[in-house]
Amino acid sequence: MPIVDLKSQLENLIKLQTIDSEIYGLKHEKDSKPQEIKALEASFEEKKAHLSSLEKSLLDLQKQRKEKELELATKEESSKKLQTQLYSLKTNKEYQAMLQQINDAKTDASVIEDKILELFDQADKVKTETEREKEHLKEEEKGFNAQKEKVEDRIKEIDGRLAQLEAQRKQVMPEIEPKILKQYERILGNREGLAIVDVKDNSCGGCNMFVPPQVINLIKMYERIITCEVCNRILYIADESSS
Repeated sequence: MPIVDLKSQLENLIKLQTIDSEIYGLKHEKDSKPQEIKALEASFEEKKAHLSSLEKSLLDLQKQRKEKELELATKEESSKKLQTQLYSLKTNKEYQAMLQQINDAKTDASVIEDKILELFDQADKVKTETEREKEHLKEEEKGFNAQKEKVEDRIKEIDGRLAQLEAQRKQVMPEIEPKILKQYERILGNREGLAIVDVKDNSCGGCNMFVPPQVINLIKMYERIITCEVCNRILYIADESSS
């Protein structure tokens, strides 16, 4: 049995499709936003990790310097003790051996002093780089927060627009026969948000496959819903279905 006023039904489906296409696109965009935020956070965390690495390097250098300073103090104390014992020795052999120990201790102390100076120099360079990186990170954080806020604002915009579209959808749906609406929504879910398409130059607007002339004639008859034999989307002729 022919469906009463199928042309009007198709026109309402086209209106619904216009709404649903925008809904589909906005939902797809919204779904990508959490990953976008994660990417921003990962980039910022990487910069923070670099600063943490510099701070750790600075602490390590300072620790090494303190250890060397303690080692130097120990060497100097040992040298002093040897020096006080020097004049209590009875033989020249013992005296010469003690002098050698004192000289060795002084040599070791000199090497340690050089290492302490080297560690001071390294620590100063790392400290300068750390301070510079801290300032840089402050600017990076401002940029990160601004970008994140922009994404979050866009999500709010999308939610607002989706609410409007859902309201529009509810206005159009009652104008469509339940059976036709059910068919449309089934196709919509299976075909990435595109359920009804026009035929242009004998091609399906959904999959671009050839639509035979006899099928086009069936569409123009408005006796029943005609779907593409390849993608199963509902077909219509734009000029014929426009009021």
